[in-house]
Amino acid sequence: MSDDRETDTASESSYQLSRHRKSPSSLTNLSSSSGMTSLSSVSGSVMSVYSGDFGNLEVKGNIQFAIDYVDSLKELHVFVAQCKDLAAADVKKQRSDPYVKTYLLPDKGKMGKKKTLVVKKTLNPVYNEILRYKVEKQILKTQKLNLSVWHRDTFKRNSFLGEVELDLETWDWDNKQNKQLQWYPLKRKTAPVALEAENRGEMKLALQYVPEPIPGKKLPTTGEVHIWVKECLDLPLLRGSHLNSFVKCIILPDTSRKSRQKTRAVGKTNNPVFNHTMVYDGFRPEDLTEACVELTVWDHYKLTNQFLGGLRIGFGTGKSYGTEVDWMDSTSEEVALWEKMVKSPNTWIEATLPLRMLLVAKISK
Repeated sequence: MSDDRETDTASESSYQLSRHRKSPSSLTNLSSSSGMTSLSSVSGSVMSVYSGDFGNLEVKGNIQFAIDYVDSLKELHVFVAQCKDLAAADVKKQRSDPYVKTYLLPDKGKMGKKKTLVVKKTLNPVYNEILRYKVEKQILKTQKLNLSVWHRDTFKRNSFLGEVELDLETWDWDNKQNKQLQWYPLKRKTAPVALEAENRGEMKLALQYVPEPIPGKKLPTTGEVHIWVKECLDLPLLRGSHLNSFVKCIILPDTSRKSRQKTRAVGKTNNPVFNHTMVYDGFRPEDLTEACVELTVWDHYKLTNQFLGGLRIGFGTGKSYGTEVDWMDSTSEEVALWEKMVKSPNTWIEATLPLRMLLVAKISK
């Protein structure tokens, strides 16, 4: 696993594309010559990460649950009883494989999410599970409880089936009636909550474009893009308080191994400081409009790496060298950073950007 523990010096990589590209039409033939995979194979490849699917299925049905605060244990208990009349993810067989997920908002990172087991092949699942949160009552009064129902398919992809949100600030904990099981109608997810519930922390970084690293050369030379990964803030804790995170970088559309660089892994904190600079050469000015820097944060645990969140920094045009690609999907904040870098050569441009869910392109051999 020495792979994940590279030294912290600036490593250098070439942006393959400009070396071999003769005309846009030759782009898809590059895989043999340069380690570039064709764009069609990148965008159509099996993506390694799949986020929740919002809005594909109708939201219907109800959930029955009760909440109680147990003073002696200083715990919130959420008793999830059952759901009825859920939407069918499998329309032909009229069934879903539902489970229930709970968050305490806005403090998801520290508290973590809780989940019931998946009950297969039913629209009326019975759970009878208690999900427990160790939390002071005073803190609870500043929070909301979000319960959402999801279908999990055989590929471990999740589809949203509805949610309920309770404002705990106004909750009457002394009312006996409030401790009884109650039915609540499931609702559609509102966009801000969808974003909030998937909060993945932030990355502080700086970018710089150096147009011609070799002064005095008569021939037109290519420039370099420098990526300084400073630190991450409030990364989600997937397994209690343990986190051993590192950052991977790749410059799309080049998905060859040569394009990939990594920081070392930093353990035991969800605010890791990396201070790692990555350098990619081979950039002509026109390549800056076609390429995209993909930075992804991973938790390394035993032999697996779990995706935590990522950024895609580019112009977000949806196209690269005339081909439509799904990875050219930068947010307005990501685009703003790239634009500033392009407009201010030889200057470090710093930003702190929210990490988000990405469909991550596979590395080609």
